[in-house]
Amino acid sequence: MKATNIRKGNVLLIDSKLYKVLVMDHVTPGKGRAHVQTKLRNLLDGTQTEIRFRSDDDVQRAIIETRNMQYLYNDPDGYHFMDSESYEQIQLTEDTLGDAVKYLIPESEVAVEWHETTPLGVQLPGSVNLKVVETDPGIKDATASAQRKPAKLETGHVVQVPPFINEGEVVKVSTIDGSYMGRAN
Repeated sequence: MKATNIRKGNVLLIDSKLYKVLVMDHVTPGKGRAHVQTKLRNLLDGTQTEIRFRSDDDVQRAIIETRNMQYLYNDPDGYHFMDSESYEQIQLTEDTLGDAVKYLIPESEVAVEWHETTPLGVQLPGSVNLKVVETDPGIKDATASAQRKPAKLETGHVVQVPPFINEGEVVKVSTIDGSYMGRAN
């Protein structure tokens, strides 16, 4: 694919190494040629690097397969997943999962991304429903306004919610930017 088609989250094959795109910026200066500035993370050793591609450069996108797996638990060794069909278990580190750890609930189904025999990370849905475990008391008769208060969710992630949300309620949270989207149905 052309460098201009690179998107955040893509996995690229560069010099036979796998890199996940963390940041992508298409720069069109007033003078000179347009280019794509990327910040990449090597999926094998975790190092980060920045690479600039010319707009007309060809880049190779890695072929990624997904397998449905159940998230089981986490411990000091990592996050444990089980294949729903073969019952094979794998373990991924927090570095590999990145921000996805904020949205993983035990016994939830996720799509784990694989390149050949190597697990690379998880694909999350656009939003998840999480229980509020800690927040200031709700204000009676409060309506949705510009005011927000912090709420700690069951995964430990803190999100800004409207003042009428109380402990024990389930809220819908965006996995894209980590923001409150509303009460869960």
